Amino acid sequence: MTTKKKSGKSSHKRSAQAAMAVATSERRVPKERVAAFAEAPLAVCEKDEHLQATLAVVRNQQEPVEVRLAAMESLAAAAFSVISFEPCRNDYIATLREVATDPNQQIRETALGALAGEKDAFAQKKLLEGLKSPDKALVPPEKALQLLSYDVHAESYSVARDIAQNPPSPAAKQEALRLLAADAASAPFFEKVLRDKDEMRENRQIAASALHALNPDKFQKHAREMLLDKSEYEDIQATSMTALGQFSDDEAVAKDTALLKSVDRLSDKTRSAKYKRSAKQFLGKYRQ
Repeated sequence: MTTKKKSGKSSHKRSAQAAMAVATSERRVPKERVAAFAEAPLAVCEKDEHLQATLAVVRNQQEPVEVRLAAMESLAAAAFSVISFEPCRNDYIATLREVATDPNQQIRETALGALAGEKDAFAQKKLLEGLKSPDKALVPPEKALQLLSYDVHAESYSVARDIAQNPPSPAAKQEALRLLAADAASAPFFEKVLRDKDEMRENRQIAASALHALNPDKFQKHAREMLLDKSEYEDIQATSMTALGQFSDDEAVAKDTALLKSVDRLSDKTRSAKYKRSAKQFLGKYRQ
């Protein structure tokens, strides 16, 4: 039994070593190398020669991009084994920082994403720098905001608020709003977004969720007002109805005649089946 186990381990090592030899060989075609990197993620840190060969592929701008990305994915998979990867982590981080400014955008984004996952100060600095000075940006603003959300600091909130108020693109504004969802100082801004009918509906839904978490009393007040508003959008009213139904004072809602009449009025034939079901459930809970 012991012999079989040892034999199995030896076979695995030989297989991993063979995969590494293919993955790091410039003589093999990219498709084979990509497949080989996918086969042996744990082997990249078993020997220093494997690690250095893999890191060399990542750094080499003459290598096919798909092979470099496969090497980065293999390293990232190995990094999940925190204890076994620890001897390799410093070299790994240093290489990621080096290629974070690579000419290829996919390589930059992958490197910065991995660094952000490591809560790396270098990545934070570069991402914030790019948001403040677009000519220095390594990734699009929406991607930078997304990566900053992995480890949010006070400066990130400040920059995100500026972008949310003066967005370079709709996507950047949405990511800024998502990042600010845990920022108590942004609650008044979320109130404005929530009540602005010219805002994108998705932004208003983000604002609703954020405000509900940051200041539930304020959100419930706005939810009631939006249900009373005849010109409000159906999906926003449905969100308001759900919030009031789940988190408000049941006795107060049951006595709110104006609110119940408004929900009843809004459940007419012109509404969607989903909305009418929500209205029926809401009224059924509070009308005795």
